Amino acid sequence: MNRTALARLLTAGALILAPTTLAAAPPPQPVAAVPSTSAALTPVQETAIDAAVTKALAHSGVPSAQVAIARGGQIVFARAWGKAGDNMPARIDQPYQIASNSKQFLGALILKLRDQGKLSLDDTVSKYLAGVSGGEEITIRQLLSHTSGLRDFWPQDYDFVDMRTPVKPEEIVKRWGTAPLDYKPGTRWQYSNTGYVVAGLIAEKAGGAPLWEQFERELFQPLGLHPLKLDDTNKPGFPQGYHRYALGPVVAATPPASGWLWAAGEISMTASDLARWDIARLHRTLLPAADWEEQEAPVILADGTNSSYGLGVFTRTADGRRIINHGGESTGFLSQATMYPDSDVAIVVLTNADFGAVTGTVTSAIADIVMPRDLPLDSGETARTADARAELEALVAGKFEAAHFTAHAQDYFSGAVRKDYRESLAPLGPLTAFEPAGKPKLRGGFVNRTFVATFGKRKLAVSTYADPGAHGAWEQFIVMPSDD
Repeated sequence: MNRTALARLLTAGALILAPTTLAAAPPPQPVAAVPSTSAALTPVQETAIDAAVTKALAHSGVPSAQVAIARGGQIVFARAWGKAGDNMPARIDQPYQIASNSKQFLGALILKLRDQGKLSLDDTVSKYLAGVSGGEEITIRQLLSHTSGLRDFWPQDYDFVDMRTPVKPEEIVKRWGTAPLDYKPGTRWQYSNTGYVVAGLIAEKAGGAPLWEQFERELFQPLGLHPLKLDDTNKPGFPQGYHRYALGPVVAATPPASGWLWAAGEISMTASDLARWDIARLHRTLLPAADWEEQEAPVILADGTNSSYGLGVFTRTADGRRIINHGGESTGFLSQATMYPDSDVAIVVLTNADFGAVTGTVTSAIADIVMPRDLPLDSGETARTADARAELEALVAGKFEAAHFTAHAQDYFSGAVRKDYRESLAPLGPLTAFEPAGKPKLRGGFVNRTFVATFGKRKLAVSTYADPGAHGAWEQFIVMPSDD
């Protein structure tokens, strides 16, 4: 799903790319550029984009990427590189899993239902669903803005063991939506896929039809989009997702069982279709302009803090540019959709790997190529830096202290995974530096911490989740390449 702190690190370009171990993959090759238009890129720009993507794939080991760029209300660039699967070259007409980029579609649908008089954003959850923690107080607006306090069911960047069994949205709500709230609604921003599952069930009740049917009727068909349900693309004939344990070999990822991404991240689509959706946003079509503006307006918390998140999208300034964006992660896939409203530009980058920084790095590179560079604008939890460093050094040495990890993380660190960590990291030599890459953040009942680990001249990123407290068990301890 969306990687929150890690995703922001990736998007900022702080993590990127190690020499690939995917020996069997052919060199990335661009295919199928779209014809030029009146807003077309110059040949120099297209060559620079091709070079940036080719370099990112080659350095990271990510097997393929699909990129689309919109400018002036038109798709001006669409291209694919690399391999979508074994004996399957990447093409621009293949649907990649966009995961949490799906959230903006649910937010838009709920705004349409509001306009049709079928619900209010200030309705409480209890009006539609019984038994949800805080349901008498949590509003639909808070579900969509990640300010509900509902515990996130999937903060990890891997599939925990439960996800090998098919699930229904009601089962997710029963297990995580009835847990004690992580905070009083409206007082914090904390990413919660659970909130979007609850919102999806409310949309079905208010709209009187299955969620996908409403997506098709209200959003996809009017724009000529042709997405597929993500679960329906986890099979032969569609792009294969890939994973990597630390710096080990790139391997095909096994997707979760059906149902786990419903409402919160259930769409697969091409980069061009996602760019067409971005055009609708930038040009205020399909929905009234006021609805788009409402979705993009950052929600203000009870203490006056700007959350930087609206009703399914982030709104912020980065590198001197005003942007509207979202990322997405599913097993074996990452996506990034970024809009620059002041320049009428949208950039979509999709990859079939859930590691590396290609989506964020390529987005930043393309932005610099197609737009003038502006000048950049100026939890109570401990960092646990020494603790995390010791854990990494143990893994490098082939030691795994099971008591330091949760049951989910113990399941993740199978013998094969520990072998990849040891064999790919030990040759780098001793760990010479280990520093936090940001402040601890709360999500899903865990504390998220990110670090930069240095082995001589080589830097790696470490993304962790742990139970709260100075000695909370590690729920996640993922190592990946860094650009610094």
